[in-house]
Parts: sequence; structure tokens; C-alpha cells
Amino acid sequence: MRVLITGGAGFLGSHLCDYFIERGDEVVCMDNLITGSAKNISHLLENPNFEYVEQDVTRYIKVDGDLDAVLHFASPASPVDYLKYPIQTLKVGALGTHNTLGLAKSKEAKFLLASTSEVYGDPTVSPQPESYWGNVNPVGPRGVYDEAKRFAEAITMAYYQEHSVDTRIARIFNTYGPRMRRGDGRVIPNFISQALGNKALTVYGDGKQSRSFCYISDLVEGIYKLLKSNYHNPVNLGNPNEMTILELAEKVLKLTGSKSKIIHKPLPVDDPRRRRPDISIARSELGWEPKVGIEEGLKLTINWFREGEHG
Repeated sequence: MRVLITGGAGFLGSHLCDYFIERGDEVVCMDNLITGSAKNISHLLENPNFEYVEQDVTRYIKVDGDLDAVLHFASPASPVDYLKYPIQTLKVGALGTHNTLGLAKSKEAKFLLASTSEVYGDPTVSPQPESYWGNVNPVGPRGVYDEAKRFAEAITMAYYQEHSVDTRIARIFNTYGPRMRRGDGRVIPNFISQALGNKALTVYGDGKQSRSFCYISDLVEGIYKLLKSNYHNPVNLGNPNEMTILELAEKVLKLTGSKSKIIHKPLPVDDPRRRRPDISIARSELGWEPKVGIEEGLKLTINWFREGEHG
């Protein structure tokens, strides 16, 4: 296959680039590097099957030659990033999705949208099935990301229905692993950085809010299986094993051997209390479920941070 991966220099995107290159496919990686890092793809630049294009996907996109698939992963994805780049986040969800769908249509390529569990907002049901419409504050600080992705899902489905573009929608839950940035604001890189630096681990609120964490290799396999499937409605991809933020902090302290303390700070506005995917559809339609346990995944991530290969 020849695939375009937007946001290909980001955390998720760069692992996808690796996956397709290892399969022997050709990859066009597109990124404007506002939150991605050239270091994430530096090892691929000499590969004849890999091409990097520095571009903002909210502007007109031109790719020469055939494409078999377009995977749209371009977007700030952590609260630190989308609060810093609110307009860019909305534009990449709206204009960027429009442009990449138009490209997929013109190339007669499959299209896969990287959506997010944030479309569910602060959910009133748990676990969250794809049929749940969500509880989102459109004008709150997180609304720029939540609503950008909700719009992206709507236009993707419209292109499927109106233009018969062969689309897929992945609702991605918390994912972690090597290549996460130290300052990215998400809980796992925060805790690992703090623990390795012998700084206090920052827990927001009482720490009883829960998350479900999926290791990057599991997520990438799920994305690939979704791309190869014939399923067009949204699919949750994530690990259904739920834990509180306090439990995660204690695990990181244990695995790093750190003597850091845990301190509490006020909970951010509209922070979801629970986040756990119902992955029944992924199991039945894709034959997919995560394999990497939290301790194994955290050890791999901690080792990567220890080696200093962070951005």
C-alpha cells in the first residue's frame, strides 16, 4: 500500500509510520511540527519507502501519485497543546478533515479519522459505548478539542454517505508509550518525569477520577485492523481496564523506585470523572483487544524516558 499519514511526526502518527514501513508499505508523512517532533521520524528519513512533507493540512493538500489510504492523525491532542493552540485545533479538525477527505475522494483511497474518547465529554454512563452521544461543554476550555473531533466525525460520515468515500472512525482512548513528550501535560509522562526527577507527583482533585490506559503497540494494531475492516461507524479503541489516577501514581512510584511524594492540586475545568471504553464492537468487528498490561507498558515507557530519548 501507499498511505498518507497526517500528524505523522507526532506520538501516535510516528508509531503508525513505523508500522506501515515495517510491513513494506510506502508512507507519505505530513506534519507542520507545531506539536510533533522531527526526532520521532528521523530514523525513517533514509528509507526509500518513506517521504516527509512539512505542511499544515488546513491549507490545500497536493500529493502526487496514487494513495491507497489517508490516515488523518493531525491535531494537538493533549490539554497543554490544545489550550495553547485553540484556533489551530479547531481548524485542523474542520478544515484539515475537509481537505484530507477531499484528497481521499480524489484518489479513491480509504480514509481513517483519528477521533477521540473526548467526544464523550464528562460521561454520565460508564463504560462508554459508541452509541452514547456524550456530555460536552461546547464553550468550555476543552470544547475546542471535543467539538473539533465531533465535527470531524460528522463530516467524515457525510463524505461516506454523500460521496461514497470508504471511511473509518477510530475513537481513541488514553494511549501511552515511548515518544510521549515530557511537557505534554498528559498524566503518564507527567508522573514518570516527576518520579524520575524526584519531584512531587501532581494529582488533580482527589485522584479518584479514573482513566483506562492503552499501550501504543496495541492501539496501532487496532488502527490497522480497523483500516482493513469494512466497518464505517465509530469504533472505540482503548484498554477497558480502569484505574484511578491515585492508583496510577502509586504504580509509577513503585516501578521507578522513586521516593517522590504525591501532592494534590485543583481539578481542571470540565475534567472527565471517568473514562473507560466499551470495546465490544472492536472485539466483534475487528477481532481486536489490548494485550499489553499496564505494568509491562509502564516499564517500557519508563525505560524510554530514562534513556533520555524524549522531545
